Amino acid sequence: VQLQASGGGLVQAGGSLRLSCALSGSPFSRYGVGWFRQTSGSEREFVAAINWSSTTTYYADSVKGRSTISRDNNKNTVYLQMDNLKPEDTAVYYCATRNPVYAGSWFLRSMYEYWGQGTEVTVSS
Repeated sequence: VQLQASGGGLVQAGGSLRLSCALSGSPFSRYGVGWFRQTSGSEREFVAAINWSSTTTYYADSVKGRSTISRDNNKNTVYLQMDNLKPEDTAVYYCATRNPVYAGSWFLRSMYEYWGQGTEVTVSS
């Protein structure tokens, strides 16, 4: 399984970005997918997640109301639309597939199995 995250960049506070996570090497529709972010010296933290059928989504409180996660199983891609970006959203964003066997919290990093390489988001004030 390989994941390719893209869509990061430099944006001013209040702006928007749409991150994409493309999966290859395995049937995409069987996986839930999550987004995490990490800044230098900090732990990787949960941002958002979506189940395989798009019927359930999860958001960290820090991005709730400003971000929307979605997926297109025909394109093997998950998206994270981020609006009203703040400087504190600056981080490297990673996507990951949730192991379908695991039954734990969607917010835990340990529930995710395969990770992409990350895409950098910088929000200027």
